[in-house]
Amino acid sequence: MAALSIASTFKLNSGYELPLLGFGLYQTPPDEAERAVAAAFAAGYRHIDSAAAYKNESGAGAAIRNSGIPRSDIFFTSKVPPAGVSYAGTAAQVDRTLELSGLDYIDLMLLHAPYGGPENRKGAWRALVEAVEAGKVRSIGVSNYGVHHLDELAQHIRELEEERGGAGKGGVLSVGQWEIHPWLARKDIVAWSAKHNVAVEAYSPLVRGERWGEATLAALAKKYGVSEAQVLLRWSLQKGHVPLPKSVTPSRIKANADVYGFALTDAEVAELETTEYKPVCWDPTVAPLKD
Repeated sequence: MAALSIASTFKLNSGYELPLLGFGLYQTPPDEAERAVAAAFAAGYRHIDSAAAYKNESGAGAAIRNSGIPRSDIFFTSKVPPAGVSYAGTAAQVDRTLELSGLDYIDLMLLHAPYGGPENRKGAWRALVEAVEAGKVRSIGVSNYGVHHLDELAQHIRELEEERGGAGKGGVLSVGQWEIHPWLARKDIVAWSAKHNVAVEAYSPLVRGERWGEATLAALAKKYGVSEAQVLLRWSLQKGHVPLPKSVTPSRIKANADVYGFALTDAEVAELETTEYKPVCWDPTVAPLKD
């Protein structure tokens, strides 16, 4: 594989470039978000992952606006909350995110979970497509969708193309975001995404620290003289994922970006991955289509 750096990107189906390392803002208090994002920029991150549910879009936006970094060099993501998964709810959330962040456009808007039922999911996707057409959003995607939800979305895109006037009118799926780590590899979802050139973003890539000290992980950290967190982030990057580590501690923010001075072997990447299915977060991927 090509050498990785903090400037490495993934070419999205939308045509835009997604930085391969992101900075997550899950559970970052609103009053700390601006400072945390500023620390992330100082460490070299250019990809910021927020959500309406995190209630820190305002702080993230302020940090972006005050950074002195060209807006075109920063990739900002937000998400429509589960309760907003409908046509009207999604359209309103896009406008609300723009208002709160103070930004002229959102680089990526995701549907945060596959709830609301088929009709509402289709309507929410249509609202995202229209937001792209209006210049409010550049790329769109989903979060926590199972393969059955992804197949449904592909069908909705085909239906919208017919209903709205042809190829491209159904929108372009660029990104999917899931909890992914060696104890939740999600091979089925990753395979579906690879087939459709959908970028796979990995939240909770550090497993909330719940696996510190496990033999293989600890041995690799010792071998390379790095932290176990750095090993996990390197694993995610070498799997072709886009990890989204989060922290409010400047030293950890910096360390999580310092993962380019070593590389795992292919055998080590394979050895670290398990056959377990052990989420540490919620798991909407298993929700039935009717939900």
